Amino acid sequence: MRAWVCHSLQDDRSGLRFEADWPEPPVPGAGEVTVALTAASLNYPDLLMLSGGYQYRPELPFIPGMEGCGIITAVGEGLSGELIDEHVIVGGRGGCLAERMTLPASALRIVPDGLHDDEAAAHTVGALTAYVGLVVRGRMQAGERVLVLGAGGGMGLAAVSMAVALGGEVVAAASTPEKLAAAKACGAHETLLLDRAAPDFSAYKGHFDLVFDPVSGPAVMPALRTLRWGGRYLIIGFVAGAPVSLPLNRLLLAGTEVIGVRAGEYARQVPGSGPHHLRAIDGLAAEGKINPFIGLRVPLDRADEAFAAMASGTLVGKAVVTI
Repeated sequence: MRAWVCHSLQDDRSGLRFEADWPEPPVPGAGEVTVALTAASLNYPDLLMLSGGYQYRPELPFIPGMEGCGIITAVGEGLSGELIDEHVIVGGRGGCLAERMTLPASALRIVPDGLHDDEAAAHTVGALTAYVGLVVRGRMQAGERVLVLGAGGGMGLAAVSMAVALGGEVVAAASTPEKLAAAKACGAHETLLLDRAAPDFSAYKGHFDLVFDPVSGPAVMPALRTLRWGGRYLIIGFVAGAPVSLPLNRLLLAGTEVIGVRAGEYARQVPGSGPHHLRAIDGLAAEGKINPFIGLRVPLDRADEAFAAMASGTLVGKAVVTI
């Protein structure tokens, strides 16, 4: 089968190669299914894994791709044959940049009504992190004011859509007019064009209840000052580089909560929470309240172009690879 395979960890992604005749996945065992993938979506951890820069390091060689969509073509012992031909969402730590994969049926979900395959492939990671960040960890309430940093990326746009769906008043901050236009399309009430090197939030001092930050970098301290007393700063990731040190005295004086958000780890640490969160985001998608913003579509043999767009910082929204 065709697949993208990482053979060695390299900063320039040179260890990632397109294989036209990679071995087929194993026949499904008990409780497993084989899925013929129709689309996959890239996320920032997929990029980091290619250089060994993510906390999870799969054994080499590995097929990247954390989320996708496809059709069940075979089932293992203990599963009903009625599952064959079901459209499903695939999630995990890799394997989706290939024509087929075998995995536990427990890792699949039926595609929510209203999502086509590209949208279903790009739905889970962003929406789940936004939901766990805003609702579970951030305790967001309808009517609260939310600042979303990095609002032109897939994660930031998912947070914009989620916060709007939950009744928040959302200001989206990003570095280009194209990214701000995408944030507007996702429902942002206001947008703010930022200079990445010297972000200025002075007009919003003490304004927000929550900051959703998948970026870090120079925006952190200016964004902290936008929080009201008792505001919550949600740390999602570090797209801009290394984590920033925070002045604990300022957090004390302002009563600020700084909250780390890892949706997958939350599900592992709090048994039973994962399915509940997935049902919540799938329900919002089925109601048409959230939908991933797809800024780039490429066929499987050109997935390297999607990685390059992500690495350059020019990608708006999610990149989807059609298979």
